[in-house]
Amino acid sequence: MQKFIFLLLLIVPLFVFGQKKEEKKAKLLTYKFSGFVKNDIFFDSRQTVAAREGHFLLYPKSESLDPVGEDINAQPNFNMLSIQTRLRLLVTGPDVLGAKTSAFVEGAFFGSISTDANEFRLRHAFVKLAWTNTQLLIGQYWHPLFITHVFPGTVSFNTGAPFTPFSRNPQIRLTKHFGDASLVFTALTQRDFVSSGPIGSSSSYLRNSAMPAFNLRFDYVNINKVNKTEFVIGASANYKSLLPELSTNLGYVNNEENNSLSFAAYAKYQIASFGIKFYGFYGQDAYNLTMLGGYAQHKMIDATTGAIEFTPIKTSSLWSELYYMNSNWQLGIFAGYSKNLGAVDEVLANTFYSRGSNIDYLFRVSPRLIINYGKFRIAPEIEYTATAYATNDNSGNMNRDKYGVITDSKLVGNLRILLGVYYFF
Repeated sequence: MQKFIFLLLLIVPLFVFGQKKEEKKAKLLTYKFSGFVKNDIFFDSRQTVAAREGHFLLYPKSESLDPVGEDINAQPNFNMLSIQTRLRLLVTGPDVLGAKTSAFVEGAFFGSISTDANEFRLRHAFVKLAWTNTQLLIGQYWHPLFITHVFPGTVSFNTGAPFTPFSRNPQIRLTKHFGDASLVFTALTQRDFVSSGPIGSSSSYLRNSAMPAFNLRFDYVNINKVNKTEFVIGASANYKSLLPELSTNLGYVNNEENNSLSFAAYAKYQIASFGIKFYGFYGQDAYNLTMLGGYAQHKMIDATTGAIEFTPIKTSSLWSELYYMNSNWQLGIFAGYSKNLGAVDEVLANTFYSRGSNIDYLFRVSPRLIINYGKFRIAPEIEYTATAYATNDNSGNMNRDKYGVITDSKLVGNLRILLGVYYFF
């Protein structure tokens, strides 16, 4: 009995000390929960190429004529969805290795495919270590070609796509600050936004290359709170290597890769309530960025094995945005243009793994008005998107050359009238 009491006297102080230590540790953690409820009400003047029951609009569908010449896709469409409702959690904790630590999680009810709409889907999930001039981010976040200082402020969830890169990716991102300037190096893979290929859309093409994609970016960001100005300028370069096939149609190993480069430059200037943004993109195989492009078969390099060589498709895009805002409302207009520049090399038998291989160019103009009443927001937007689809010659063949460049096209337009209703918390 005396031994038991002696042991108890030893254990209880240790338990109390450990409990106080855990309580002290818990006090170092902070949690911030936020998000918003968003309802989108929209009308389209014709059928569209879009995701999630028309919610994520890319561009109008091409004409599809019935036997008497009526366009089947001219039928208008109306829908209401709340799937962009979002939940966020930011956690900050004690320093590690001399760095401030944090973790961030964000999700929405967008689902992974159209049949999953209303189901919760991960958007961002990362941990961050921040030293004085260096920052390390590990997890899922925006693709480094999506610039958080310079992106379209549209009401539409497409956020300017397909005129601007739109993708979130698992990644390791290292940022080094030099005053207002910074260098950002990122190694990234694919998850929800993936490449196209012989088996359809999949992350396997990048995974089987056994190498992540790489991005190098330079940013200059100057924010003057006294003068109420913000100036941003930057440039980014991206490299990606895909292995489209593990084996040929004849059952032989195929190690032919599709390598691609992409470049972007951007700028933003805001003074007081007025602002302007610019973004230019020129790149190859931009399918995974929710843009026009991808790649195609180039030629058979071995008739015995059936090995195929691939060639990337080039895309150019430019968008700009003007806006005026104050604490209660914002007036803005977005304009974008994108062009299919064809493949680097000749295309074999019109075999494309791309988005919009039958598109010459497309453009969009979308004015918006955002009105805030405290935590409540109402935001009407008009979005006109026109797409130049390839026509056919007298033989029924598509009017495009051996590189996939469209040589004759016809414009098809869609008018979307959108109303967004939000409540932030």
